[in-house]
Order: sequence, then C-alpha cells, then structure tokens
Amino acid sequence: MATQSAHASLTPDPTEQNGRDHSLMSTPNAPAGPRPDPALPRTEDPGPLRAAHTPNFPALLRQLGASLLVTTYQAGKLVMVRDEGDHLNTHYRAFQAPMGMALDGDRLAIGTTIQVWEFRDVPDVARRLEPAGTHDACYLPRSCHVTGNVLIHEMAYGAGGHLWFVNTRFSCLATLDPESSFVPRWRPPFVTELEPSDRCHLNGLAMVDGKPKYVTALGETNEMAGWRANKARGGILMDVDSGAILCRGLSMPHSPRWYGGRLWVCESGSGTLGYVDLNTGRYEAVAAVPGFTRGLDFAGDLAFVGLSQVRESAVFIGIPITERLTPEERTCGVCVVDLRRGETVALLKFESGVQEVFAVAVLPRRFPDLINDDEKLLESSFVVPTECLGEVAATVRASGPA
Repeated sequence: MATQSAHASLTPDPTEQNGRDHSLMSTPNAPAGPRPDPALPRTEDPGPLRAAHTPNFPALLRQLGASLLVTTYQAGKLVMVRDEGDHLNTHYRAFQAPMGMALDGDRLAIGTTIQVWEFRDVPDVARRLEPAGTHDACYLPRSCHVTGNVLIHEMAYGAGGHLWFVNTRFSCLATLDPESSFVPRWRPPFVTELEPSDRCHLNGLAMVDGKPKYVTALGETNEMAGWRANKARGGILMDVDSGAILCRGLSMPHSPRWYGGRLWVCESGSGTLGYVDLNTGRYEAVAAVPGFTRGLDFAGDLAFVGLSQVRESAVFIGIPITERLTPEERTCGVCVVDLRRGETVALLKFESGVQEVFAVAVLPRRFPDLINDDEKLLESSFVVPTECLGEVAATVRASGPA
C-alpha cells in the first residue's frame, strides 16, 4: 500500500459565493427517533468558504473535460469545482444538509434533510448565463419529493430511470413513489423490521448493470444505533442479491463502487482507499490519504476521493485514523489518487468553511452551474416537450435545443 506522496504547494482558490449563501440551521423540533448524533447530518454556520489546491488540479480537470460536484452536509452546500485557467473556481449553492447525489445523463438528484431534489440540465439557459459563452451546463429544479428525515445517504439512478437511495434511518434501500414518503425495497437479513432507529448505519451503495449490488454498513446489528459499540472494526460490505456479508472487520466503510473489474471501497476510519478481493473477502488498501475517506468517483486511472476532518467526538474516538494522523494533519477536501501507483497526485483543500465532505461526483461538463434560488431566472425559464415547439411563438422560442 502506498502512502500519500508529498504535495506540491497549495494555490489559494478564489471562491465564488454567488447565489444567496444561506446559513441553514436544523429545526429545533427534531423528529422522534435516536438522540442527536454529531456523526450524522447537520447544518451549521461554517463561516466563509476558502480553498486551496495543488497547481496541477485545474489542468487535470481540463484534460478530462470535467468538473467536480461535492456535497457537504455540515456546511449546507453543494460545491461545484470548476477549471478556470491557472486556478480552480469553487462555486457553491446552499441546500439543507445535502448528502447523496445521483447523475444520469442530464439528470442530477440531491438528497437533503427531508427532501430529494431532481434537476435537469437546460443548455439554452446555460447560454444565457454571465459571463457570456462560459457555461456549458445549467441544472434547473424539476421536482422535489418529501421523504421525511430518513438520514438519506448514497443515491444512484438504476435501470428504468428509478432513483435508489440508502435510507439509513430505516436501515434499508428505497425508491420513490408519488403516494409514499419512500418505498422500502431491500434491507439486510439481520435487520428484522423497519424502524427509524439507524440499527446498522447502512450508508453506501454500489450499482452493477443498473441494479443495487453492494452496500456498506457500520455494523451487523439489529438494535437502535447498535453499530456504535464496535464502530472501529465492526464495518461490513454486503452482497445485495444474496444478503451475504463479503467482508467484515472494516473501520467505518463508505462509498462502495464497482469499477474496472474491482469492488472499491473507502475504509473511512483508517483514511484509506482500497478494494475487496471477492475470492478471499479481504480488504486491500491501495492508498492512505490525509483524511476520513468518504465520497468516491473515477475517471480513467484516477480516483477522486472525498476527505473529511475527524471531529473530536465520541463517535470518532478509537478509530485508526486518529492514531495515524494528528488533528493538524487531517484534511478536508478532495484528493486525486493514481490507481496504478496508489499515490495522491492532486489535492483540493478546504481551509475554512467546510470540515465534512459526503459525496464526490465527476461531472462531464467543464463549467456547469445549478440554479436553485434565483427566482427571476426560474420564473422566466420554460421547457416544453420537443413535439410542442411548433406551437411556441418564434419571439420566445429558444435559439437552440433546450
């Protein structure tokens, strides 16, 4: 296993804070259930967001023709990391404790405290954004589904366009239905009933061929918050089809992914990225990085790994990363790992305003935006089915496909 390589100097990153930056606070009347947990989603006033990055990060995104989406429930923001010449542009939008994300073509879903928001890329609106000619995507809201506080974690679009998500509070995988808060579709065999008590802290979801295939949880437990008792080494990775536990003894695992013929996973408690050998059931660490690893996506031979600072709380006492790294060494941001060498080759570091990252996604758009609070733009942007365009007056018809 390779440890992190020495980083080049970090370049300060001009953070765009356009859009109203709301400091969203959790409601005082929390739903009945487990007691508040500092490890679980919350939103706080994080102060100004400042970031820095290694000099090679902008060129890396430019070469990929991509940007990064990063959710931080702690700071209540979706961060859009975009290449802007010799520096990164970290542009953010406010949400209430955003966590899981799902991408599918021009669709984007974001899970928040009690809602799932779905957005669509509208290219004609992107062409209208300032500065002119800069943006190549603009995501506008199309629907909002109220789930209630289910502690939504990872999300993914599956076959038939169904949106799957990890319902952590009810220890199950679920989909959406217009008549229901959620539709429970699967739960670990050891969880005997649906109850909003976070029995095993089910958190991660890997899709294969459009279907849920692998999940991670922090414990093989069937009682309220039972995972806490052995959080340092009680983590598991499971096969959804069979219900079998493929790997035990993991430290707070998150973000399973099937990629390149391997089952990758973040062993968050040790601050590593690795894979599980399906023949032996062993976890093989590939890279040790300077943070609690959570949030994972890939592009070619590169892995983009979310990093969170470990807070000094009972939840994180005794996990391996607190023994490997001092508080000053623990980083929040996104690191880029070369999978061939197991080395960190680029780093984005949030120096203030963000301490916890949940999801990371590589978006194949160079300079996107997302509009969720500009009422003037939303009230004047309309999308109709293609077959209806002939009925639209030429004076208001978009100049190109929308």
